[in-house]
Amino acid sequence: MAKLKIAIACQGGGSQTAFTAGALKALCEAKLGEEFEVVSISGTSGGALCATLLWYSYMKGEYPLWKRMMAFWNENTAQGPIEHAINHFIVDSIRMVNSGLLPAFQISPSSPVMQSMTEFMTAGQRKGFMDFRGLIESHIDFEEIASWGPHTGRPVLILGAANVNSGALAKFVSRNETIRVEHILASCAVPTIFPAVQIGADAYWDGLFSDNPPIEELIRPRSVGEENIPDEIWLIKINPTARARVPVKPGEIIDRRNQLEGNISLFQQLSHIGLLNDLIEMDAFRPEFLSRLDIKAPVRIPKSFASDPDRSYHIPCIEMPLELQDLLDYEGKIDRGSDNIGRLMAEGERAAATFLAARKTAIAASALREDETAGQAATASA
Repeated sequence: MAKLKIAIACQGGGSQTAFTAGALKALCEAKLGEEFEVVSISGTSGGALCATLLWYSYMKGEYPLWKRMMAFWNENTAQGPIEHAINHFIVDSIRMVNSGLLPAFQISPSSPVMQSMTEFMTAGQRKGFMDFRGLIESHIDFEEIASWGPHTGRPVLILGAANVNSGALAKFVSRNETIRVEHILASCAVPTIFPAVQIGADAYWDGLFSDNPPIEELIRPRSVGEENIPDEIWLIKINPTARARVPVKPGEIIDRRNQLEGNISLFQQLSHIGLLNDLIEMDAFRPEFLSRLDIKAPVRIPKSFASDPDRSYHIPCIEMPLELQDLLDYEGKIDRGSDNIGRLMAEGERAAATFLAARKTAIAASALREDETAGQAATASA
């Protein structure tokens, strides 16, 4: 029996994507490759970082696959009393500003003032704590990746960013171009924290403004190749969809606005895919016409995002439990404290283990129903 082809899409969320790292680790530890085949991985912002680290291990044939990714997160996490003090000062200061308890000063991340403040606060600390680019380069050999050139093997990597100059959505695809450190930095470049990242003639910002994470490209033959169209897309989702209470305080408003912004592009993509699915299932297009538009067989979208709850479309989602979502806020997306990172990773591992068990059960049940249907059809024809 052929393995089910899986694409994994990782939503962005700063430090909160430690949840994603934990989820990916659990999927790898469960020996994902024995029953499923990962044909592509996409990500935005912190999700792009996790996706690239895992992809790089896949390309190098490293086992366990999660080891390099977890080593990055361990080094990225604050260590020792001084680093934790710096981390708490930054997070608490921003939290007080967003709560209206401190005045806000608008300073460009590209300004000499901001750069001097950052250098002063992190002087004498570990490179892994103060130098984001250097930290990435210490865990990924981009010269080695450059020697591969555009890589046609599995899984295909897709990173999302936003072109500041043209306003276009940008996708960096390993099958079509060589992945560079600038691609990751561009996807992670939150405008209020990092300067825009220059790549060629254009500058790029955080993928939050574009595909968070890229979904549609995962089913496009031009991006992943005809042979890598997935049977399912597994979405690791960071930003909550719903909120029980209307935000009133300034910090709550900022948090909810960020969550909505982070989900807008995702919902638009799912809605688009859902419409195409409906049209294809109603035989609205000829196959040769669809192929000219680079559209393959439909990938199903989750019931929770569909207007009709009885629709059969389904993209399984690994999402934070509601209890954890209620504890998190916008400032937590820059919190690199060991308690915060450790808790998120542990929750990610638990959520992925529960998810994977459910998927295996559902797929086994589906296969059984198909066998029964085939048996009934054979009996009837006899």
